[in-house]
Amino acid sequence: MTAIEDLRLGFIGLGNIAHFHADAVREVGAIVAAGTDIEEAARRTFAEEYGAETFADPQKMFETVDAVIVSTPNRFHEEYVVASLEAGVDVLVEKPLAHTLESAERVVETAEESDAFCMVGFHNRFRDPVKVLNQYRLDGDMGEVNHIEANYVRRRGVPGRGSWFTRKEVSGGGSVIDIGTHALDLGLHLMGFPEVHEVSAQTRSQFGTEEDYTYIDMWGEDQGSGAFDVDDSATAFVRCEGGKTLSLEVAWATNRHPTQEIVIRGTGAGAHLDMATDSLEVLETTPQGASHHRDIEIETAGDEPHAVEEEYFLEHVARDEHPEMNTVEEAFVVQKIMDAIYRSSERGEAVTVR
Repeated sequence: MTAIEDLRLGFIGLGNIAHFHADAVREVGAIVAAGTDIEEAARRTFAEEYGAETFADPQKMFETVDAVIVSTPNRFHEEYVVASLEAGVDVLVEKPLAHTLESAERVVETAEESDAFCMVGFHNRFRDPVKVLNQYRLDGDMGEVNHIEANYVRRRGVPGRGSWFTRKEVSGGGSVIDIGTHALDLGLHLMGFPEVHEVSAQTRSQFGTEEDYTYIDMWGEDQGSGAFDVDDSATAFVRCEGGKTLSLEVAWATNRHPTQEIVIRGTGAGAHLDMATDSLEVLETTPQGASHHRDIEIETAGDEPHAVEEEYFLEHVARDEHPEMNTVEEAFVVQKIMDAIYRSSERGEAVTVR
């Protein structure tokens, strides 16, 4: 087994997210060895900050690293993940798996044929409260988890009108693809990824398309409504096997209080998980002594989830072992639901998940 400290990591797409991942890799102890980007300025900045070798051609970089992290815009995930897997290099790709269902399917097919593995960056699974809650479920403390409310709502949080996030050709979609993917993955994870049958949904573009879109701050530059052709909110209902269901509320912008929470309804206990504060409360009703409600607040250390995710990825690279979490197969289920959300909204009716 190779020591994590000896692993050489390469990065594909050297924007802000790559720097975030590189910092986490350093924190875990691995080597930020190389990077590639189509922009020469991005390569120069990355090289100066991390002392890494940079390449214009990712194929040349593959020869120098043990694994790569892909953080390009969604449209290019397939290209670089497939290239990495075909080169026999393990890869961690940022969510979502791809910008379309068809593109995601090609990634899955390549991963199945490769000796290398692909892990998908749904980092919220590595939050301490999530790990506690999932273990409660696995231990049977929650009983049967039959419904989950998954919410990720921003009051005003369009990530830069005119950036790749708001252009469907590059992103594949808006709020659903960007942040809804996190809520869907976490909800399914905490239900044990049941088979998904049907989706009924409505997407909206109500705020990002306004000329006078009003906001307090914005992730990127605001280039106006003409550079916005994606959804800024959505409501969905997902029907799964065994009568299990999931409801989704997601928004980049809407006139309500922001929330990033998971509400679980189980036959043994329920739970409220607030991702914004990492707080977890388990809700029970028991006859012990006398019938009563019991609300239990769970306190955790609150480790930084990205660093925990990087460590999990690197441990499996070091052991040459495929991870059991954040697999391409699970990410493909999320991709199929997002595809169904858009199809259902377009048709105005419930649709079968492909």
